Amino acid sequence: MLFVYSIVLSLAFALMLPLFMLRRAKYAAGFRKRLGNYPAFEHDGRPVIWLHCVSVGETNAARPLVDAILARFPQHRLIVSTTTKTGQELAVQIFAGKAAAVFYFPFDWKFSVRKALEHYRPSIILLMETEIWPRLISESKRAGASVVIVNGRLSERSARRYSLIGPVIKKVLDGVDLALMQGDNDAGRIVSLGMDRARVAVTGNLKFDLELNDTDRVATNALDTRFKISDLRSENSPSRPLIVAASTHEPEERWVLEAYCSAAAAEGRIKPRLLIAPRHPERFAAVEKLVSDFRRDPACEWPRYSYKRRTDPDTAEDKDADIIIIDSIGELRAVYPLAELVFVGGSLIPHGGQSILEPAAAGKAIITGYHTHNFEAVVRTFIGNNALIQLPDKTGEQIVDELFLAISGLLENEAERQTLGTNAAAVMNANRGATARTVERLAGILESR
Repeated sequence: MLFVYSIVLSLAFALMLPLFMLRRAKYAAGFRKRLGNYPAFEHDGRPVIWLHCVSVGETNAARPLVDAILARFPQHRLIVSTTTKTGQELAVQIFAGKAAAVFYFPFDWKFSVRKALEHYRPSIILLMETEIWPRLISESKRAGASVVIVNGRLSERSARRYSLIGPVIKKVLDGVDLALMQGDNDAGRIVSLGMDRARVAVTGNLKFDLELNDTDRVATNALDTRFKISDLRSENSPSRPLIVAASTHEPEERWVLEAYCSAAAAEGRIKPRLLIAPRHPERFAAVEKLVSDFRRDPACEWPRYSYKRRTDPDTAEDKDADIIIIDSIGELRAVYPLAELVFVGGSLIPHGGQSILEPAAAGKAIITGYHTHNFEAVVRTFIGNNALIQLPDKTGEQIVDELFLAISGLLENEAERQTLGTNAAAVMNANRGATARTVERLAGILESR
């Protein structure tokens, strides 16, 4: 089975090589390391816990877990891997002084996986959010390391795809010691794929335990000082409300711009400001060009706006910039406390949505699109508690109309904004505790070893 898997993986890799070459900044980062060429790692006799996060979302979600693991198991060393460049950059930043090593996850071939295992010699490997890598799981068992899925999430769509190779997935899951899933539906789906129910537990979603830390607060103050977002100059000149468009995908930025300009063009209202945070760094330049060019587009109802990129040099004009583009890694969490309302992207297109939990932790009014199947249980909980506005399923200009109506309605209704934000924070508080439950389950394995 693994032999056939390796052949398929190699063929897929060969087909992807042209893309690797064309988009080196995104896909070639850490290439040699992913083949197993890692910097020196000196062992000191303490057992090693390997935590794997994929990208920025999983890395952020792992923050409370990392702190809890280090507090509960001080006799262990923690190492962290990521797959993407952005995840790597964030992990290096936020786990400095906590992780003994931050490195790129190996390609899932026998030789590269074995190199990583022999180099770091982990006693346990924690895979965030159901990262199922057949070769890694198989070789980990051979090396004597336990494998645990933490914060496991398995959508109906993903489960359906895995079921197409049911016998293969069942054999892979036989090598997983424990699957700690976010919810009952996630647990049921992984059991349906062949995971032994006795090795599956529901521990909740780690992202409910996210909180702003001192580093985030420093970044929030820096953004506020530079752009004067919450500056109350006088009773006759209050601060302009900030709309945050978070983790946006193409073509969501254009739809957001159209809705924003329509809202800003309305008479008798303080003109809002807009902050756009594209989901993928390789699109920063394209989003800036869109923002610049849209002022000359016939669809733009308010072409006089100015804009600034976060990484531009500071100027006196920053405090009056109408649109701010966040083109940095790891600062989005720090933006939410400054927002009046937040649109969470990846949801106006069939991508499946990005997480709404970080703006909820900041107690903000949140808007999301129709396509949120990646977070179906979370979204259902928030809607059931009047803690989220979800737009209907629309296409084309109807999407812009719905987004404009939702944004305008919240800008005009402070009471509704406060209600949504208060309810969102309450949902977060009611669902905390996943980190403690996860660590307690891990203790059973770590202490027995």
